[in-house]
Amino acid sequence: MYIAFKIIHVFAVIMFVGNITVGVFWKAWADRTKDARIIANTIDGIIAADRIFTIPGIVLLLIGGIGAALVGHIPILGTGWILWPIVLFIISGIAFGPVGRSQRLLSAVAHEAIDAGSINWEIYDRFSGIWNFWGTIALVAPLIAALIMIAKPALPAFHA
Repeated sequence: MYIAFKIIHVFAVIMFVGNITVGVFWKAWADRTKDARIIANTIDGIIAADRIFTIPGIVLLLIGGIGAALVGHIPILGTGWILWPIVLFIISGIAFGPVGRSQRLLSAVAHEAIDAGSINWEIYDRFSGIWNFWGTIALVAPLIAALIMIAKPALPAFHA
């Protein structure tokens, strides 16, 4: 069972981090075009991909990680290389709030631009800056968490 949970956990990390990374790439690619139709389609695709990959990735990541720890009799809060990635995962989750809001606003600005014939770059760039800032946190935190989980360094934890 331990191996099964670990496989689920690793698969979920790939889904979660992979989708975030690809979203950053596709948004930058779409922004380069300066075409509201392409930008709107891309942002809408990123929002859909979050529903299809990121959110299920979170659920599977938790099931796999907690399941592996429980089956392997590894104390979750008493093991630093598990505790600190959980903290980073929570930080990433908090960052997704502003990311999600800015994605919806970016989509709205791009769709309005399709109807209006031109995009309001000042507003788009403001929401894009918010998306970039919080998106960087949402991406870097789980990348660091993955490095910690792989390296398993001796980190402080809670001991009962």
